[in-house]
This record gives sequence, structure tokens and C-alpha cells, in this order.
Amino acid sequence: MILEKVLETSGLIRDAEFTIQASFKSDEGSDLRPDVIINLPEHRHFVIDSKVSLTAYERYCSTTDEKDRSVALKEHIQSIRAHVDELAEKKYHDLYQITVPDFVFMFVPIEPALLIAVREDQTLFNHAFKKNVVLLTPSTLLATLKTVEYMWKQEKQTRNAKEIARRSGALYDKFMGLYDDLLDIGKKLESTSVVYHSALNKLKTGKGNLIKSLDDIKKLGAKTSKELPPGVAQEADETDEPSK
Repeated sequence: MILEKVLETSGLIRDAEFTIQASFKSDEGSDLRPDVIINLPEHRHFVIDSKVSLTAYERYCSTTDEKDRSVALKEHIQSIRAHVDELAEKKYHDLYQITVPDFVFMFVPIEPALLIAVREDQTLFNHAFKKNVVLLTPSTLLATLKTVEYMWKQEKQTRNAKEIARRSGALYDKFMGLYDDLLDIGKKLESTSVVYHSALNKLKTGKGNLIKSLDDIKKLGAKTSKELPPGVAQEADETDEPSK
């Protein structure tokens, strides 16, 4: 519960940036269930274990007899050492399903429990480190997780920058495609305009052009239901030039 509270406080997102109680199979076929896996950018991971026993530490805190306290403290230190050795044997870094560094985080949920053990046995940290186990308390774990959160923010910013660059490139290509299409349409419109004016000129220019000829036929008495627009016949007369 303390570990989950620290994870929530860190700002990391459950099932996205960390996973609780995931199951794996080792190469030997044994089941491994790390308490927490911290997901890092580039498909890397941290493993956190929080199964250290604090039974002896509870006895140390609850008794007032100095002899009993001394015995309980020694048992507490031995309990931590034993769990360090146990974690080292699990070899989480050999799991092919995840990519983890050679060390594992061992979480001690009560800070005084680790501090008093380290004060009494100053070789404890070095013993764990040689076994590729890093001892953490809520405060030191939170600092580590804040670093992980910052790594994810940087990763997301990098992804966003790449996506902006990709979309910008696609938008530029789309714009250039539209620009080329508009130029092509313009050329075709210009060509169509030339053909249109050429055809219109053939109707109304030159000796015996179609408009003048049809107007002459009408004047001769041909019955029609429609009339030429005003001025068209006169314009054809005025432009009565030799046909090109």
C-alpha cells in the first residue's frame, strides 16, 4: 500500500508507465511476479520488490527490554540481508520479456527501518550493491520516480516534435500538390479560352460567316422561333472580313 501511494504521488500512470504484479516465466520455467515494473522510454524497465519482512523491526520497536531489542535488531538486519540475497538469485535481468538493468530496487516502506539497519551494519549498502540490489525508502524512491517522470515528459516532447515535423512535411507536400493542380487548371482554362474565342470568331467573322448567312436567310422569310441576341447580326456585318 505504501509503495502504491508513492507511485501515485510520483505522477506516473498505472498500466502505462508502471505495472503492478505482472507475471513472467524464467528460462528455467519458474514463475516470477515482481511487485512493480517501472516502464522507461525505449522499452526499458526497472523492477521494484517490496516483500522485505519487517517482523523483527516491529519487535524491536514494541519491546522495552534492551536485550530483546538488541536481538530483534540483529534479526532485522539479517532479514534485510537475506532478502537482498534472495532478490539477487531471481535474476530479473535475464527475463526476455522485459529489458531491465542488472540491478533491482528493494523497497523498504518504513524509512527508520532501513536507517537503523544501515547505522548498525555499515556494510549493508555495499553488500546489497555487490548483489546488484539498490535499497530504497519512500523518499529515495520518490526522487527516483520523479526522474522517471521527467524522462517520460522528455520522451513525449520528442515524440510530439517528430509528429509536428511529419505533419508539417505532409502539409507542405499537400500544398505543393494543390498549387501544381491550380497551375494546370489555369493552363487548361487559358487553352480553353483560346479555343472558345477561335470558335466564336469563326461564327461571326469573315465573308459569309454563319451568323450573317443565317441572318440573311431569316430576312428572306425563313420561319424561326428564336431571335439572335440584339447587335449580334450587326456585329457580324461590321466584322465581315475574309475568313482566315
